Amino acid sequence: MLKKISVAELRVGMFLQAFEGAWIDNPFWRTSFVLKDQADVRKIQASKILEVWIDIGKGDDVPAAQDGTTAGSAEQPGAPAVVARPSPEPPVPAATPQDAVPASEQVPIGAELRRAARICAESRRAVAEMFREARMGKAIDSEQVGKLVQDISASVMRNPSALISLARLKTADDYTYMHSVAVCAMMIALARQLGMEADETRAAGVAGLLHDMGKAQLPLAVLNKPGKLTPEEFAIVRSHPELGHRMLLSAGDASPMSLDVCLHHHEKMDGSGYPDRLVGDQISLHARMGAVCDVYDAITSNRPYKPGWDPAESMRKMGEWAGGHFDVGVFQAFAKSLGIYPVGSLVRLTSGRIGVVMAQSPSSLTKPLVRTFYSTKSQERIVPEDIDLSKAGTREKIVARENPTKWKFPDLDEMWSTPSG
Repeated sequence: MLKKISVAELRVGMFLQAFEGAWIDNPFWRTSFVLKDQADVRKIQASKILEVWIDIGKGDDVPAAQDGTTAGSAEQPGAPAVVARPSPEPPVPAATPQDAVPASEQVPIGAELRRAARICAESRRAVAEMFREARMGKAIDSEQVGKLVQDISASVMRNPSALISLARLKTADDYTYMHSVAVCAMMIALARQLGMEADETRAAGVAGLLHDMGKAQLPLAVLNKPGKLTPEEFAIVRSHPELGHRMLLSAGDASPMSLDVCLHHHEKMDGSGYPDRLVGDQISLHARMGAVCDVYDAITSNRPYKPGWDPAESMRKMGEWAGGHFDVGVFQAFAKSLGIYPVGSLVRLTSGRIGVVMAQSPSSLTKPLVRTFYSTKSQERIVPEDIDLSKAGTREKIVARENPTKWKFPDLDEMWSTPSG
């Protein structure tokens, strides 16, 4: 029998069935488990969750008070009501703040950045918990994966550039987790660009989120090594697709797409990839999509041993690799989904001004909205100005990509990633 109680009443030995409120505030990756550690109780009590549902048929009940009522029952003044239900089904989670804007409604990137930043932060926590539990041998909770993908998908539908660009801003400790979030978001955006139906698009997002689960079984000393890997360590890292594939198979409910993308996202069109050295049409469309998304996020992210490449330069280099490494058609669709000059790219205009790409233009891949802030003529910072290169009559255009490492602007990321309003 289910009972709703306040988090203050939680005790070790209770069976936690569900969290009341927004799933994204859930401090754990999973639900429906026995509380065995006081640290877990404290973690819940420190979260934004105020009430939870416990199953008193599977775990301890709220301790009885001396007057014969339960501690926290409706009879106690000021205490939250305790509701007993015979149904084993937990309540439907409340709507989250990002649901206030319909997923189908396109919004400017500035309006989506705040929601996307929150989703990124909470997704990082959720994926870190998922990896931690996988290391302990626990099965992946497919229901919770689906809910996380739903939140990410909603943001991508409103504005794909917001979450995808923010997910690129990782710390060394965040990399493995935020990489999974970024690939999930890019798979969704790419699936939409390729015209896939809603169910297939969602499945692509799930596949992206789970594609690197095999890394949960790698030694942390190797996975997080700041320097160059030895040949032996590199061989260990290359085992992660097969490790992840076995992990998903053992869970029993992974989709064929997730299994395929997990195993084959490092295959290359020319047969030089791994683990199976597949060639051309032997690689599925979804695995080809995973390969593009995986590489883009890897090369644009800062790592302990190298700074990430500029997004526009990354697009250019990947265009050179298309055909051998990537499927040409898939890469072209990927470039259309993010833009030739993705958000955060550093560019120089015909006037000599340097600016950062703030948003994509719906009418032109090569004419984004650029915020100029530096003059190469005067060699000094100037008053920032937003220029829509796609606007009729605009004389400015992009003449070159610029290397952020060369210029070392300390506030470059803050310029485009700060939410408006």
